[in-house]
Amino acid sequence: MPEAWIGFNSRDRQRYWWRTGILTLALVGVMLAMSLTTHEPGKWWWIGGVGAFSVVVLLSTINSIYGQVLLTMTGLEFRTFVSRRVVPWSEVARIEKRQRVSRSGTWSDLRVIRAHGRSLTIPGTLTNRVMDAELERKQAVIQERWSLATGG
Repeated sequence: MPEAWIGFNSRDRQRYWWRTGILTLALVGVMLAMSLTTHEPGKWWWIGGVGAFSVVVLLSTINSIYGQVLLTMTGLEFRTFVSRRVVPWSEVARIEKRQRVSRSGTWSDLRVIRAHGRSLTIPGTLTNRVMDAELERKQAVIQERWSLATGG
């Protein structure tokens, strides 16, 4: 069985870069407005806090945009911007689709639920499309590799 990669395609990666750029510009605008309109001596703490929050959001978004999972015979190899992790197939209890509702719509992604330990979000599976065929395909590939590797 050949190895398979799960991650964003170039079109989705570009779409998320646009969203990241718009969010970054909005946060920079807030910091600029705060620095120009507030004359209190403690304003720099607020501006620094918004700046630190912006950096965390930007790094988290880059991590999710470029993160991928390599499906092998032995397990899932998570490769993100900041970390590497291997989860053997024997630790996987199930693969589930998670949905979260926010003001901007319903967001879905895939998670690996482990038998022991915390669950992990699979990078490259986040979407806000209602019936996303690409997400369904990714879930089917992961389920197939899992059942082939465990013999179930």
